Amino acid sequence: MLQLVMKAEWCKACGFCVSVCPKKALKFSGKRNKQSYEYVEVDAGACVKCGSCYIVCPDNVFQLIEQTN
Repeated sequence: MLQLVMKAEWCKACGFCVSVCPKKALKFSGKRNKQSYEYVEVDAGACVKCGSCYIVCPDNVFQLIEQTN
C-alpha cells in the first residue's frame, strides 16, 4: 500500500501539484510555512496516490512510500 508523505516546510507555493492532481485532492491550505509560503495540503480521502504531484514538484515536497503491514 502506498502512502503520500508531504513536507510542508519545503513547499514554495508554485501550484504545479494543485494544477495536475486528477482528483483535486490538493489545495492551498491558507497557512504559511517558516519561509512564509502558503503551502499545499492533501485531502487523504480523495488522493489516489497516482504520483502526479511527486513528478511535477520542483522542490521534492512529496514522497510516495510503500507501507507494509
